[in-house]
Amino acid sequence: MKINITNIDCTLRDGGYYNDWDFSFEFVRKYLLALSVAQIDYVELGFRFLNNKGFKGAYAFCKDDFLNKLDIPTGINIAIMINADDLISDNRLNWEALEILVPLESGKSKVNLLRIASTFDDFEIIAPAFKILKQKGYKTAVNIMQISKLSHNKFKKIGIIATDNDVDIIYLADSFGSLVPDDIVDIVRFLKESWDGQIGFHAHDNKGFALINTLKAIESGIAWVDSTINGMGRGAGNTKTDELLLSLDKYKKDKSNLIPLLKMINNDFKQFKEKYLWGTNCYYFMAAECSIHPTYIQTILSDDRFKEEDILSVINYLESEDSTKFSSHQLESSKNFYSGEPIGTFSPITILKNKEVLIIGSSKNLKSHREAVEDFIRKQKPIVIALNTCSQIDDSLIDFRIACNPMRLMADLDIYLSLDQPLITPLSMLPKPLFNKLRSKKVLDYGIGISKDGFDFHDSYGMIPNQLVFAYVLSFIASGKANKAFLAGFEGYSFGDNRNTEINELIDKFKQRENNLRLIAITPSQYSGLETISIYGI
Repeated sequence: MKINITNIDCTLRDGGYYNDWDFSFEFVRKYLLALSVAQIDYVELGFRFLNNKGFKGAYAFCKDDFLNKLDIPTGINIAIMINADDLISDNRLNWEALEILVPLESGKSKVNLLRIASTFDDFEIIAPAFKILKQKGYKTAVNIMQISKLSHNKFKKIGIIATDNDVDIIYLADSFGSLVPDDIVDIVRFLKESWDGQIGFHAHDNKGFALINTLKAIESGIAWVDSTINGMGRGAGNTKTDELLLSLDKYKKDKSNLIPLLKMINNDFKQFKEKYLWGTNCYYFMAAECSIHPTYIQTILSDDRFKEEDILSVINYLESEDSTKFSSHQLESSKNFYSGEPIGTFSPITILKNKEVLIIGSSKNLKSHREAVEDFIRKQKPIVIALNTCSQIDDSLIDFRIACNPMRLMADLDIYLSLDQPLITPLSMLPKPLFNKLRSKKVLDYGIGISKDGFDFHDSYGMIPNQLVFAYVLSFIASGKANKAFLAGFEGYSFGDNRNTEINELIDKFKQRENNLRLIAITPSQYSGLETISIYGI
C-alpha cells in the first residue's frame, strides 16, 4: 500500500521552548542537512513572535532577513508558526500586526508554509487572515490547539470556518498529549463532516502515545504529520522524527537515509536531552489526564526546589483550576497549600520563652558531626526541634518534630505516628483526611499563612513568605520568643543551586522582622545569612 504523507519536522520551533530558540548557525546547518538526506518535506524553523519581552533567540522571530542568511538545502520547504494571540487586539483581528509579521509576498521570502496556532475560540477571530496570506502566495495551515477539549459540533464548525476562509490545512494539535488512538479516529471523522481539505496532526507524548496516535491519524486519512528529532519539544515532547520515518519506510519505495540524523541524535541531541530532560513520565501523564498545560510540568521539573510531594500537590491544585493555559501567577499560587486565614490553637511561648533552641536539619554531613552535636545537646540542654523526619542524631535527644507540607506529611504519616515526639504542624488547616489521621498523635497546632510581605508573628500562628518548613520553624521560634537558635545540618546545596539563594533570601527577610533572635549554624553551612561558629569550639 502506498500512502502520500507530508512530514513537518518542527524541532527548532517546539524544541525552542527549552533553550529560548537560541540555536547556533552550525547546529542548524547540520540539522538541515540531516533532514534533507532523510527526505523530510518541511522544516518549521521557529515562531514569528510579535512580543519581544525577555531574551529569545533568532528562531523565535524568523525574520526574512535572518532566514536569507541560512543555507537551505534543495528539496526542503520552510514553515514558520504565528501565534493567534499576536494577531488579536480588543477581541478583533489586528491587521497591522499581520502586516508586521508577514510583510513580504511568498516569492520574496524563503517561507513556503505559514501556520497559525489558535484555540477554537480565537479561530473565528483570526480566520480572515488566511485569505490575506493566500493572496500573498503562501500555503496556510491553522493549528487548532487543545483538541481533546472540543466537542463534535466544534469540530464541524472548525471545518466550516476554514472552508470559508481559504485555509489549506487544518492541523489537529493534541496539546495535552491526552488522546488515545480511538479518540483520533473519532475526531477526524467529526472534522470530515464539514471539511474536504487536508488534515494534519501534531502529537505530544505526555502519555507515551505520540507515535501510535500519529500512525492512527495516518490510518484515518490524515495527510500531514509533525515530528521532532528525538522528540525534543515542549513538555514531554513530540512524536520522534526518527521513529516516524522508520515506521513510514514500509510504505515507501526508497527507505530514508537516517545516518546523519542518527549521528546528531547520538551527539547534539543527547546533550540537549541530558540538559533539558524532556520525555514522558508519570507527572506528564497525570497532567495529560487532567488537561493541565504541559509547561507547568516542564517548569517545575526544571526547578530543583520541587520534591515529589510538591509536584503532586501542584498537580492536585491545578486540576481544580482552569489550567489549560500556562500562567506563572497560577503556578505560584499552586505552591501555596495555605491560602486561607491562618488558624492555630497552640502558643509556642508556653515552651520556648527565653529558651535556647537547636534546629536539626537534613544535611547528610550532620552524620560526620553527630557525636559532637549529641554532646552539645546533653551539656547545653536546648529545646531540640527536628525538621520533618530527620534522623541523623539519637532520636531520644529530640524534643519536637516540625512539618507543614501536607503531601510530605501524608507520605511520611506512618513514620510520624511511630515517633515519640510531639509534632508541630498547622493541624487545624490540614486536609480533613490528614487531620483525622493525626488526631491520635500529640500535635502542637501552630497555624500558618503565606504573605509576600515577609514574616509576621502572632500568638498561635505566623505569616511567612513561603511554605518551606524552614520558614515555618523560624516563625514558630520567633512567636515563642526564644532567645537564641542554633542550627545543625544546614550545609546548603551544591554551588549554583537555586535553593541556596531561596534560603538566603528567606533568612534576610526573617532578620528584617526579627533581628534580636540570633541564628547560629554550629555545623558547616553555605548560607550567608547565618552566623557560623564551630560546635567543637563551644
